[in-house]
Amino acid sequence: MLAPTIDFMKGIKMITKIEDISKLPVCIDIIRTSFATVAKEFNFTKENCPNHTSFMPIKKLAKQFSNGYQMFLYSYHSDCAGFFSVHTDNDNALELNTLAVLPEYRHNGIGKEIIDFSKTYAYEHNCIKIKISIIEENLRLKKWYEALGFVHTGTKIIPDLPFTVGYMELTLRKAVE
Repeated sequence: MLAPTIDFMKGIKMITKIEDISKLPVCIDIIRTSFATVAKEFNFTKENCPNHTSFMPIKKLAKQFSNGYQMFLYSYHSDCAGFFSVHTDNDNALELNTLAVLPEYRHNGIGKEIIDFSKTYAYEHNCIKIKISIIEENLRLKKWYEALGFVHTGTKIIPDLPFTVGYMELTLRKAVE
């Protein structure tokens, strides 16, 4: 468990690693609730977008856990306020997945703290960049990531998704040849 950070204006905050699957029900609730606002904004339903994160089955999260995804909860005043996972890919990059902050905790700098934590994690694991994927049409989120230094690297149309997948990266250091 990582040491808590204290912001005397906002209280105690802590990022803890999920060590066993018993915490996955809490994680899936945070994920579904957080991404439900996105589903509502873009009119996603189980019928028109069954693979959207707001409808993620716990089995998918459990499979990611068993496949080595490192999962973390973000706590604020002992309440679980956020979730994210990371995974190192074959390109020596850290994939940041499912960054979720509950609606009532948004706009308090939690997302940026998760990004900062992910940067440190990436450095400690010798990753050269952080990769993310987003809904390309979510311009507000895209601009937020750009403000944190991420650059757009491409898009992909996936036939069963009613949106374009956008890819972004944050370069941390140059690759060693």
